[in-house]
Amino acid sequence: MNAANESEFLRAFGDRIRAERARRGMSRKLLADHAGISERYITQIESGKGNISILLLRQVAAALGLPLARLVEDEAPSAEMTLVRQFLARLTPAQLKEAHASLAARFASDAAVLRTSRIALIGLRGAGKTTLGTALAQAREVPFFELDREIERLAGTTVGVILELYGQPAYRRYELQALQELFESHPQFVVATGGSLVSEAATYELLLRHCYTVWIKASPEEHMERVIAQGDHRPMAGIDQAMDDLRRILEERTPLYARADRLVDTTGLSEEAAVRELLRAV
Repeated sequence: MNAANESEFLRAFGDRIRAERARRGMSRKLLADHAGISERYITQIESGKGNISILLLRQVAAALGLPLARLVEDEAPSAEMTLVRQFLARLTPAQLKEAHASLAARFASDAAVLRTSRIALIGLRGAGKTTLGTALAQAREVPFFELDREIERLAGTTVGVILELYGQPAYRRYELQALQELFESHPQFVVATGGSLVSEAATYELLLRHCYTVWIKASPEEHMERVIAQGDHRPMAGIDQAMDDLRRILEERTPLYARADRLVDTTGLSEEAAVRELLRAV
C-alpha cells in the first residue's frame, strides 16, 4: 500500500468516525470519555492521522478477503448470515431497497397491523415533538409518551446520569427495552423519541415496523432557539461552534429521518399551525 492510499484510507476512516459521532449527537469530549482515550486522539483520528495499526488491520482484512468491519465484530457471523451478506453485496442500491421491502413484508409481525394506531415522532431536539405529540394524543384520545421519560422510569435515574456513568451502550439498551414495553402494553399511543434513536439500526427498524412515523423537522436556527429556550444545551455544551455541530448532526441524520412515513416541517409555523399540519399528516 503506497503513502497516497494510506492517507486516503485514514481520511475516510476519520470521516466515518466523525459522521457516526454526529449521528449520535456526541461531542469529541463525550466520545473520548466513553471510549477511555484522550480527546486529542479522537481529534487526530477524525483529521486523518489515526494510529498506523489501523492500516495494518486493513491489510490483514484485505489479505483474508474480508471487509475490515468483519474483523472487529463482537461475534462471528453464522454461515447463513455470511451467505446473506455475500448475496446482498452483489445487489444494486435499487435492488437492495426492493429486497428490504420484501423481507419486511415477509417477516413482519402481527403488530404491523397496528402501525396506524401507533404514531412515533422523530427528529432533532427542539423540533417540537413533545408539544405536537401531546396535542396529537389528545386529539386521538390515546396516551402520549416521551421515550426518554420511559427510559428514566426503567433505569430509576435520569438520562444524563445513565450517559455519564454507563455510557451510550447502557442508554441504547434501556431505549430498546422501553420501546418494546410500549409495544407490548399499548395498542394505541403517540410517542416522542430521542433525536439519536435513528442511528441505532435495530431499534429504528423496530420503530418503523410497529409505528407510523412522522419526521418533525425545523431549520437549524429554530432548533437552536428552542433548545436554548428550554434551558437544555445537550449535546452542544462546551462546544464553541454549536451551530456548526447542529448542522452537521442534522446533515448526517437527514437520510435516516427521511425514512419516516411523513414529514412535517415546523419552520416558521406557530404551535397551532404546526398541530394542524401534523393532524393532516396522520
